[in-house]
Amino acid sequence: MRAEESAAPGPRPSSRTSEAGAGWTCDRPGTFTELMPDDRSPGFSWRRPTVLWRSRNDVIARLFGDPSDGIRRRCVAALTERGTPAAFTLHRTSPEFSFLLMGDTGEGDRSQYAVVPPALAAGGDADFMVIASDVVYPSGEAEHYETKYFRPYQDFRGPIYAVPGNHDWYDGLRGFLRVFCDLDMRCDPEPWNGALRLLPRLLWRKSGQVDEETLAAARAKYRGAPGQRAVQPGPYWAIDTPALRIVGIDTGITGGIDRDQGEWLREMSAGPKPKLLVTGKPLYVDDRHRPGRIEGGGTIDDIVRDPAHNYVAAIGGDIHNYQRYPIETRGGRTIQYVVAGGGGAFMHATHVIPKTRVVDESRFRLYPLRGDSLSHYSQMYGRWLRLPRLFSLTPEEATAAVKHRLGIEPGRGYDGAPPSLRARFVAAVLGVPHGGWRRTRLTRLPVRKLPQRFRSELADWDRPPFFKSFLRIDVTEDELRLRCFAASGCLEHETDPPCEDEVTIPLR
Repeated sequence: MRAEESAAPGPRPSSRTSEAGAGWTCDRPGTFTELMPDDRSPGFSWRRPTVLWRSRNDVIARLFGDPSDGIRRRCVAALTERGTPAAFTLHRTSPEFSFLLMGDTGEGDRSQYAVVPPALAAGGDADFMVIASDVVYPSGEAEHYETKYFRPYQDFRGPIYAVPGNHDWYDGLRGFLRVFCDLDMRCDPEPWNGALRLLPRLLWRKSGQVDEETLAAARAKYRGAPGQRAVQPGPYWAIDTPALRIVGIDTGITGGIDRDQGEWLREMSAGPKPKLLVTGKPLYVDDRHRPGRIEGGGTIDDIVRDPAHNYVAAIGGDIHNYQRYPIETRGGRTIQYVVAGGGGAFMHATHVIPKTRVVDESRFRLYPLRGDSLSHYSQMYGRWLRLPRLFSLTPEEATAAVKHRLGIEPGRGYDGAPPSLRARFVAAVLGVPHGGWRRTRLTRLPVRKLPQRFRSELADWDRPPFFKSFLRIDVTEDELRLRCFAASGCLEHETDPPCEDEVTIPLR
């Protein structure tokens, strides 16, 4: 089973063909600002210590153990006692349907709202929407759903389903369960083990309160139409159709699933019907394989790769850009592993991704392009350090530096002039690997990963081009068509957003 790929489809220029297609020449922002709340409260910013502090459960879970498995089991038990079917499955009778998919949406700022008009233009007629990871930042409380979920998507007429991300778990999943599953249940972690067990218990951020009156008013005001209302079975679920089964899983804070969910996933994956996995954590990202542990043994990707399960794609959020890896497996099958986390939150840099080894670089797709990512970060550091003449690179200069350091052909053609010494220096200190190495030998400024935990968060910005993205997926009895559309924030791209990638997957 092989997919048909297109690097730069669609009628509009994309970032692969021109700087205008990427939004660099944008002179008028889009109409998305009219959708935003008209108040004087400060905008969302990862630079505030209070925002970072409210996200502390991520660090605690990684240091002392992720309590998500135990909390999830108790929540699922409560849903089952209420009468939710054990299969946690929704059914659709038509073999032909469309849906939007976007990950990591909920900052509630300009970069999130900028995605809404192009998403409605390209997918307003879709049957439903799926949000893959991090519906609400920074810590998933119910009080933030009005401005970060109900209001932005008020004009999408179909139902919305979601799988939680790590940030949705920072209040014990309470807000997520109340909004999507109609269950209000406060689940605190079970006691930690070890000599330092009191420390995580003291530091752990407890669940926020649910104001039922405010929540009901927000739902009625923004998404109260009968066609918009949907109650999903649980934090993990399946949507079964005659042509395709969509399986959504809850990967908690650190990317694993509990034993019970693993057993459910194996049951939902059985049989020859084509399947698509939606997960809060991608299985391939940044040229690395992250198979996802299952409590008790095995991995999520073991299930996806099993030929008997017939998965055609696995799509995950968490990393805030777009990446696609067509991985060939046993029997000549190709599974499309996709990162789709560009739905509204800050952008994770793509220029730090090495020349790909898990697939040939010529088959790898990403958005934004590495050169655009490097250009943005260089301009940002030029402003921050007050050294724009040293750091700021144009998209053309940045693309030449990426080509020089990685030895790849860039997605956008320029005249091929070699990079200047300054451009090569900036590329090195901002983390472009040399010769495909995964790390540079120079000390890098904050761009992506540890030891500075919140590097990309601090690099958030709220002016075009945003380099956000979303997926439209169209399904028939014979094929699945996946398209990645850009949301630059520019007025010229709102009604006809550039298509950055497209792949058609046969289902028969």
